[in-house]
Amino acid sequence: MENIDHHDKQILKLLVKDPDRAIDLLFRSYYSFLCKSIYRIIPDKNKVEDLAQDVFYEIWRKRDHFHINTSLKAYLRRAGMNKALNFIRDQKIKWDDAEELNFLESENIGANEKLEANELQTEIELAINDLPERCRIIFSLSRFEEMTYQQIADELGISIKTVENQISKALKVLRKKLGQYLSVVLLFAVLSSSFF
Repeated sequence: MENIDHHDKQILKLLVKDPDRAIDLLFRSYYSFLCKSIYRIIPDKNKVEDLAQDVFYEIWRKRDHFHINTSLKAYLRRAGMNKALNFIRDQKIKWDDAEELNFLESENIGANEKLEANELQTEIELAINDLPERCRIIFSLSRFEEMTYQQIADELGISIKTVENQISKALKVLRKKLGQYLSVVLLFAVLSSSFF
């Protein structure tokens, strides 16, 4: 759990005294971070911006009784993930296995040349965003939100076996798209360091 730093304490104090100014400061400090967090679950720029704005609106609406015990960054990350998951549930997004099969048979990205670190990061982000909906969401929750398979299964109302299968599919597709030269160890090292 991240501690609340001086900057966050100032924003929280200001939220009581001057909520409009506090929300403006909070927005300028964390909007980009929040959008990146939500984008991992829902790669739709317009929807991400709507959901991020909803998070800030909720804080402003609850300003009189808003108290947190973690850093604002940790709070916003969790709030953004919750908004994304609620959106998914509200939209009743259909996860079609036929879509996954078509995707797995599609053309893979060749990796004949050694990619620079930034190029590799971009390729990884693109490959993750190209995963079928269910596969991408489950993979993102596991790798970026550090949720256990059981937590993911409970959150999405699916079996642990489904979570395991989707993670396995995601890794298979990512290895295929990113080339055989990229070992699983390197893949996880790059994934965990490429987003913050």
